[in-house]
This record gives sequence, C-alpha cells and structure tokens, in this order.
Amino acid sequence: MNADFDPAALEHFLTERFGKGQLGLERIGGGQSNPTYFVDFGGRRMVLRKKPAGPILRGAHAVDREFRVLEALAPTDVPVPKPVLYHADDAVLGTPFYLMERLEGRVFHDCALPGMAPQERRAIYFAMAETLAKLHAVRPHEVGLADYGRPGNYFERQIGRWTKQWRESSSEPIPALDEVAAWLPAHMPPDSGHVAIAHGDFRLGNLLFHPDRPQVIGILDWELSTLGHPLADLGFCCIAWESMPDEYGGIRGLDLAALGIPDQRTFVEHYFAHAAPTEPLEPFHVVFSLFRFAVIFVGIADRARAGNAAASDAADVAPLARQFAARARDIISGR
Repeated sequence: MNADFDPAALEHFLTERFGKGQLGLERIGGGQSNPTYFVDFGGRRMVLRKKPAGPILRGAHAVDREFRVLEALAPTDVPVPKPVLYHADDAVLGTPFYLMERLEGRVFHDCALPGMAPQERRAIYFAMAETLAKLHAVRPHEVGLADYGRPGNYFERQIGRWTKQWRESSSEPIPALDEVAAWLPAHMPPDSGHVAIAHGDFRLGNLLFHPDRPQVIGILDWELSTLGHPLADLGFCCIAWESMPDEYGGIRGLDLAALGIPDQRTFVEHYFAHAAPTEPLEPFHVVFSLFRFAVIFVGIADRARAGNAAASDAADVAPLARQFAARARDIISGR
C-alpha cells in the first residue's frame, strides 16, 4: 500500500473523531504532488490529501489552502468534493492533512479519450470548458476568498515566482527554459485587472466526470489555486493541443475531427461563450502556461532525486520539463 505514514495513527485519529470503525486505506497513483489516499472508515468513504514527507520548497504543498478553497466553493454551483476536516498538527501523520468526501466517477488521463464515441468526446471537452467558465464566474469576495491571493499583476508575479524557482533548482541546465523565462516579461499583455479564482492546474486529468454522463462532478487537486487571471487557466487547458500523446497525454498530431475532439480554437470559443467577458487568449498565455508547467516538472525531478516525490513515476516524467520548454519556444518562434 506504500503509505508514507503509520496507518495505525490515522485509525486512532479517526476513531477519536468519528467513533469506532474499521480502516481501509489505499494510495492513489498518478499524482505528482501531495500524497493522496482513499480512506474508508465505518460508513464513510473519503479521500485524504497530505503534504509529502521530507524537505519541500517554502509555500509548496499547501494543503490548508486546498481545504480552504473547497470549503468556500462547496455552497456554490462549482463542482467540488465536500470537505470533511483539516488537521494542521504534524503529530498524527507527520505532516498536515485533510479529508474530503470520495466521489464516484471517471477520471481521464489520456486526452484522446480512447474507447469513446466522437460525440461523447466532444461533450467531455465542452463540459470542461463550461466548468472552467463556471469557476471563473465566482466572485472571490462573495465566498470568503478576497484574501486568497494578491489581486492584480498576476502574470508579473507568477513569472517572477516560477523563474525564481527555476533558478534555485538543482536541475541540469535547460537553455530553452531560460529563453522562455526571458521572453515572457517582455511580452506580457497590459494588466486588465480581471481577478478570478484560478485553479492553477485545470486540465482533463484533474476533473472527475459522472459515471455515465459527460458532466463534471468534481474539480480535483487545488494545490496551486490562488486569486489570478482567468486566462492563465484557459491557457493551461490549451497545453493538451500543444503537446504530443507521449508528453503527458496530449493530442497534438491526432486526427481531432475523426475523434470528435474540438480543435483548440473551438474549445476556447466555447469557454468564452459561457464565461464572463475578458480579453482574448493570446500566445503569451499558452507560452506562460507551458513555462510554468515545465518548472513544475523541474520540481518533480528535484524531489525524485531527493527521494521524496509523491509518485513512483516521478523520474520518468521529469524529462517533460525540456519538452514543454521546447513547445513554448516553438510558439514564440511561430512554428
């Protein structure tokens, strides 16, 4: 089961909180960040998220922020798992953790959606666009998230943050990543003042769909969420169209028309048809998203070398930093 904590400690904690019950625990594979587990206890079916063991970057793996945004969005029409509890004390599992309800549904890690009919693939992608628009329609101050991040100058601050993280990494040099880091500040659009709850990792693999319908029933993995610009999330969604199937399950090079998957332009138009008005998506937003994702994979590689990556395949996906940096450079050069 490969838990990074003592299951008996969790069982004791749950018994104190909920009364006697039998613990069922299963680690969920696929995540590259906060260790995640299915937890069954008594009649409760839950999911546990915690910080990884070992040294981590300051401000990273903020499970308290994940829990806070779930609590804020639970009463809205944004589909999220119901939060159960947050525990800040390291004494139980070695790190802070939280519990949320377990939803039953489908997660698609391959953006080509194999085995589906073309019309269902199209509906899945449109549901993703509509769900993102629904999230961005929430006004942060109305759900208690006015201080969830610093409003304004989002891209400037994010470029600074991820560039600093890249420079502080122990990774081998990636010249393309240096080039993109230099390009971004010089091509940043004027700040429009748009502020929304930005998920930070909004992609098909982080959405839970209804077992039978093309309907999103839960947005997962809120670790990177903050107050931000809606086009940062939209640009991040577009990475699927810019990456190959062997690059984190992208769809570049596939026959999208035959598959029934909307092209990038159609997906973006569908988002805007359901979203609050904002400026258009530009190449900058996609380049920024690729840069940021590349630096995230640099961090995964660093944790793999340190021996405290959350997923067993961390070393295998680490080369994606170079590939996404190259994709960003391709967009910059117009290729």
